[in-house]
Amino acid sequence: QVQLVESGGGLVQPGGSLRLSCAASGSIFRFYVMGWYRQAPGKERELVAGITSGGSTNYADSVKGRFTISRDNAKNTVYLQMNSLKPADTAVYYCNAGTSMGVLGGAMSYWGKGTLVTVSS
Repeated sequence: QVQLVESGGGLVQPGGSLRLSCAASGSIFRFYVMGWYRQAPGKERELVAGITSGGSTNYADSVKGRFTISRDNAKNTVYLQMNSLKPADTAVYYCNAGTSMGVLGGAMSYWGKGTLVTVSS
């Protein structure tokens, strides 16, 4: 029902910035909770940031103050602005959509295919 396509990943030096985008296909996008997850090599996938249909946000402690999640419902797009990037931020970043915060990231949520972010000198 919902298709998600991430973009904006790439190679960036420590301290640099990137903005990721997630374009969603559905006309009911504005009712979904959206999130960004990441998975580093050899590690479990983790929630980086989430945003509700009403605009409330939450962040992992590791990115708080550096990353900002936002959404543009008119464009069916969610963004992740990443500043002050560290090598530990290197991961594949995935967009996710769910009908509630409780299902975000779970079996009934929707996933994009991911975009790779590499932070290295």
